[in-house]
Amino acid sequence: MKRAIRTAAIVAAGFLAAVPIALAPQAARAASHSDAPLIKLDPQANLTDVYAFVGAGPNGNVLNVIVHVRPFSEPGDGGQYEKFSDDALYSIHIANPSTGATLRRYDFQFSSVKAVAFGNTILNYGRGGDGSALGAIMDNNAPSRNFKQTFTLTRVNVASGAASTSTTGLLTPPPNVGLRTTPNYNDSRATINGEPNPGFGFAVSGATTAAGLDNYTRDAIYTIPTGETTFCGPREDGFFSDIPGIFDFLSPRILLPAGSVPNPNPLNIGGTFGQQGGGVDGFKGFNVLAYSIQIPLADLQGLTSQYTGLFAVNAQGAVAFPTPTTTTGVGVYASVSRRRVTLRSATADPVGSGPFIQVNRMGNPLFNEAFVAMQDKDNFNRDSPTTDNARYATYALNPELGVLINALYGPRGANVLPEGDIDVTNRNDLAAVFMPDVLRVDTTTSPVRLAGTSGFSRLGGYGADLASNGNLSGWPNGRRFGDDVIDIALSTLVSGGTLGDGEAFDQLFLVGDNADANDQLYQGVFPYSATPHAGTRNRKDSDPATAGN
Repeated sequence: MKRAIRTAAIVAAGFLAAVPIALAPQAARAASHSDAPLIKLDPQANLTDVYAFVGAGPNGNVLNVIVHVRPFSEPGDGGQYEKFSDDALYSIHIANPSTGATLRRYDFQFSSVKAVAFGNTILNYGRGGDGSALGAIMDNNAPSRNFKQTFTLTRVNVASGAASTSTTGLLTPPPNVGLRTTPNYNDSRATINGEPNPGFGFAVSGATTAAGLDNYTRDAIYTIPTGETTFCGPREDGFFSDIPGIFDFLSPRILLPAGSVPNPNPLNIGGTFGQQGGGVDGFKGFNVLAYSIQIPLADLQGLTSQYTGLFAVNAQGAVAFPTPTTTTGVGVYASVSRRRVTLRSATADPVGSGPFIQVNRMGNPLFNEAFVAMQDKDNFNRDSPTTDNARYATYALNPELGVLINALYGPRGANVLPEGDIDVTNRNDLAAVFMPDVLRVDTTTSPVRLAGTSGFSRLGGYGADLASNGNLSGWPNGRRFGDDVIDIALSTLVSGGTLGDGEAFDQLFLVGDNADANDQLYQGVFPYSATPHAGTRNRKDSDPATAGN
């Protein structure tokens, strides 16, 4: 049955040194945790999530961009812990929101993964200096911190042609080894009011001021000479979803309320349809690596442009429906590149040479992972967003995920969709979000609400969470920490119709995966990503409702 709905679909974060030409990633053919076969084999280059949103800075409003890479980082991987690759170029692109063309790029390069102060030890953290420094790491420069990774940040002015500028020697903080080694990340109170503290040894997060951040994080935040603020280092994985259940052929557990018995009709659950919580967060307890930039909006004046996006809202009863509107802003995406050639030797470390070749990229959450077909996933990662309309629009226009939902839950399956099969062809609404695949950020808004503050909704505009100009606060108007992109995606895929078909509005049908919150509180200030989980005690081994902050 044709759906009588016309809602926008929103599917499923040395200075003045010249940059050598070899630093520029080539377009040559060479939240998505496992989006393509080849990048799955290269975890340090595997992008997981991109967040971009307008916030408040010390001297005016800013654009925050935080990128997470290296999925499923195990907090207790004590032999080495995670490090940024020293043979990769990690980039943030400020792009034209309509074409995807890069206007400015921020490149991050990291120092050697082997450079330790004291080599005659098994420890990266806890013994350093000349070997006599043993014990806790109380700050980023503590002598017992044996391994220190630094980075160079280069601002490449693609559109203006102005000289690139680099800042070197910026230090990343250590990982959260645990309470005995990196105590300032964690809750050290064994008791509270005489009772055992359930958060003892867990990472503390949720700071609302810079002063409230742990000193490892706070001291690794730098303002560079060109005016931007940056941070790179280990963080908690802020994505939450029952992705394992979704890829188990849309397992009914993503729809059932917690504790329900799947008999006799597991899907006849009174309209809750994955909105009661209690789901399985497949990313609970894992860390990532983050690289980030905070750019004053005043510095983006020459890079913004008008574009049409699904950001304005028409209210119909208690439900908000995004509709096409013209606004002003920028596009944002991230990429990771590797050297064209890696020479391996039986007697020495590998050596990379040649220009950087892009091996991964990401803008919106979910597109490559849940829309692009297997035959094109690696091609997508190698391409530029400027090619998206020609090469990958078909995957937004004809979503296979809709075919699967129809087969399982439409008239041919459980028959629980509110008005029959959903449209799986000519989905111009989805193409308007994903083509080209850059996060579009409306830079005319005031700072958007943050998770944990009054008025914030994980459903963004669908939860009546609107920015100062009436447009959406969250995805697909950028993306904030705490935006429930899976529930927004599933709901709008089910409830969405084809734009311009002349149909009347209808009630939004909320669909989700029963995973409705992160297992860690986000920071309320830059760099916003939550404190990394401790190696010795983290959310994989305790109930997040009773443990932690």
